[in-house]
Amino acid sequence: MNDRIRVPEVRLVGPEGEQVGIVSIGEALRLAQDSELDLVEVAPMARPPVAKLMDYGKFKYEAAQKAREARRNQALTVIKEMRLRLKIDPHDYETKKGHVERFLKGGDKVKITVMFRGREQSRPEMGYKLLQRLAGDVSDLGVVESNPKQDGRNMVMVIAPHRNQAASDAVRRTAKAEKHAAAGEQAPAEQAPPA
Repeated sequence: MNDRIRVPEVRLVGPEGEQVGIVSIGEALRLAQDSELDLVEVAPMARPPVAKLMDYGKFKYEAAQKAREARRNQALTVIKEMRLRLKIDPHDYETKKGHVERFLKGGDKVKITVMFRGREQSRPEMGYKLLQRLAGDVSDLGVVESNPKQDGRNMVMVIAPHRNQAASDAVRRTAKAEKHAAAGEQAPAEQAPPA
């Protein structure tokens, strides 16, 4: 940008995006100084390179604002894990199923792991049946994203919440965060000492 541009001439673009034409670097720098803007090289590989008149500080600030806004709107995907044993008690199964339902309602993915020990490793079909049973029990809240697969002594399956539910949960979380932020900003003003 500005004096660091080391080419004899550039294709100049004005501050509003209008084409000025091919001008010498000295003329481009003079135009930039006259309009109190920076000369920024935007396409260095073009022949001749393209330079634009712009307020570089303002450009960087707006780019940072856009990046921050994009990060804020980005949905944060959290994967919760639930571990089961092959010989799980019916009451324990219901408890674990309740946790999986709560995670899915919260908009989080759930990784369910069935752990095999000893001779249980020779019966992977029983683990598959257990995972399919759990997937069927929570099918109204989530869908199987990754089918059950054997991973050493474990069998793993991933259940994701339904898309429309995940979107509504993300909107609900964002609204809740904004409400807390607004409450946090108002609280100090309310605690001002009486005059």
